[in-house]
Amino acid sequence: MMKIAQLRAQLEHSFSPLACECLVDGDHSLTVKLYHPVSGRVDLVISALNLDALRTPESVEALIEELRYELESNSLRASRDPDLA
Repeated sequence: MMKIAQLRAQLEHSFSPLACECLVDGDHSLTVKLYHPVSGRVDLVISALNLDALRTPESVEALIEELRYELESNSLRASRDPDLA
């Protein structure tokens, strides 16, 4: 399993200029929040990720791809609905 600090750094690098917050919940699951560091606007929060599944670089890369997809989906919805922006 990758250390949380390493995971956070990799996510921030992958989603720059967004900042990343990684929290381990009591049930050993992971919550990832991607947000704008200056405004604080949150672009994505994903909860209940299986922390034990993030053992390999490939699994972390798969998570990054999934988060990219979710970010893109959110931005497409926001562009169609001004109330979401």
